[in-house]
Amino acid sequence: MSDAATTRRGIPEASVARLPGYLRALTALAGHGVISVSSEELANAAGVSSTMLRKDLSHLGSYGVRGVGYDVERLAAEITAALGLTREWPVAIVGMGNLGRALAAYRGFEERGFEVVALLDGDPRLLGEDVAGRPVRPMSDLPGLVAEEGLAIGVIATPSSGAQDACDRLVAAGVRSVLNFAPAVLAVPDGVVVRNVDLSTELQILAFHGQRVAAAAAATTSEVVA
Repeated sequence: MSDAATTRRGIPEASVARLPGYLRALTALAGHGVISVSSEELANAAGVSSTMLRKDLSHLGSYGVRGVGYDVERLAAEITAALGLTREWPVAIVGMGNLGRALAAYRGFEERGFEVVALLDGDPRLLGEDVAGRPVRPMSDLPGLVAEEGLAIGVIATPSSGAQDACDRLVAAGVRSVLNFAPAVLAVPDGVVVRNVDLSTELQILAFHGQRVAAAAAATTSEVVA
């Protein structure tokens, strides 16, 4: 397995990508008063196979107890620690268009340990405008946010044309983790992690699957009529 596919803790990136789903399922189970859960039940709740789940959790040293399963609270704590969610992560959102404003108003960040410390934009006409209770600040504030607020994660919500510049300025200020919503491929130096969320691509994938379902339904209807 390549270094790029494995984290510093030795957990494969593919497994890391599934951990939030397991944590979400465990949180829901705990909310319903569930104390222990089998691998099959947890896998179903997370939408994966039980074999994959057991393999992913084995990287954390969690194997469950035969006949009992996993302790919900303990496993949630282990995943929380593995994901680095035992501390608060300062976040800045760059780009105050429609998407950036929607992200600024999203309360789920704080609920999951991510504190939005700044909203940034390069358009001087937007500076000082109140968005979701925070003023829009200039990109020149980035170095100070890293030094004073411990800014760790930059969220890019700019148009594709401005995404690389926004990323470059985040990296130059010392930010090493970037969540990119812009439909653009970003070039970053070694040591900088970029996660891309391309909404249009996801919709296109859903359209593909929707087309297949519609085609299968039409074929079934034709067979019945025949």
